[in-house]
Amino acid sequence: MTAPSQGFRRLALATVVATFLLVILGGLVRVSDSGLGCGPGGSGFHGWPLCQGDVVPGADLNTVVEYSHRTVASLVGLLTLSLFVLALRRYPRFRLATGLAFGGVVMEGLLGALTVEKNLEEELVAAHLGLAMLILGLGLWIWRASRPETRQVDADPGFRRLAVTTQVFVWLTVVAGGYMAGTQHYGRPDYQLGDGAHHACGREFPTCNGDFLPFGDARLVDIHLTHRVFMYITAALVVWLAVAAIRRGLARAGWALLAILVVQILVGALNVWLEEYEALIVLHLGLGTVLWVTSTWMTLQLFRVPAAAPAARRERELVTA
Repeated sequence: MTAPSQGFRRLALATVVATFLLVILGGLVRVSDSGLGCGPGGSGFHGWPLCQGDVVPGADLNTVVEYSHRTVASLVGLLTLSLFVLALRRYPRFRLATGLAFGGVVMEGLLGALTVEKNLEEELVAAHLGLAMLILGLGLWIWRASRPETRQVDADPGFRRLAVTTQVFVWLTVVAGGYMAGTQHYGRPDYQLGDGAHHACGREFPTCNGDFLPFGDARLVDIHLTHRVFMYITAALVVWLAVAAIRRGLARAGWALLAILVVQILVGALNVWLEEYEALIVLHLGLGTVLWVTSTWMTLQLFRVPAAAPAARRERELVTA
């Protein structure tokens, strides 16, 4: 197997960075109520792929924010397509991963169009965010596997299972947060502070309306509490994983996980305790994404990546065979 070129590795890293930026821009779209900035639900092609019926829309703020999100999404699509084409031509072991990444981006675009067409239904908002996280995780695998210095960290099966389980619950927590976010829309004239599941527990954390987990009180309360329950489980798993990592010599990764988790929980609490602060909401999404990236990177270190021979050595092997 030929080792990926430096250009391929840089392209993979650029794809990861652009995908991360796309997630953050998605948060800005939500807090600025720009999800329908290119047209209301039911606009058809007028609202997507066109924007207000134009290829390049006007300078309305909501339209600009939404159009910027779509522009970065198009960039991610071009980057993943480039990776896929290079893999098809030169690097067979990356064909499946890059093909899945490109297919995921295409599905993400279609899902985004459906989300707009269906007036930002919470199920679609959550699915849109969840798929973005999977694409980001796959991009991290491609980048790691393309690096020449990649090595597997020695780990027992129990540690690997813990890392994978933590991954699953980080993802579920992010998706549950996306579903909760999808129940309300900021910036609309009829928006009130109590709308949506965000403040379904009032200004209380870790309690909720005078109780700890009062499931069954109301649908929005249940949605909010579901996110909290996933968060509690994820927090316990992250602490467990971080301690296990520190004991196994992965101190830097372990302490990073703990620090991100503490800050993330604090920011989440501030989102409940304080008034509506759009910057805190975007920061909460950003930290959740960073936690996903960090835990994904740790998990990837525990699994073997097939070593690729440098091109010159591979040629010598073919000559002497």
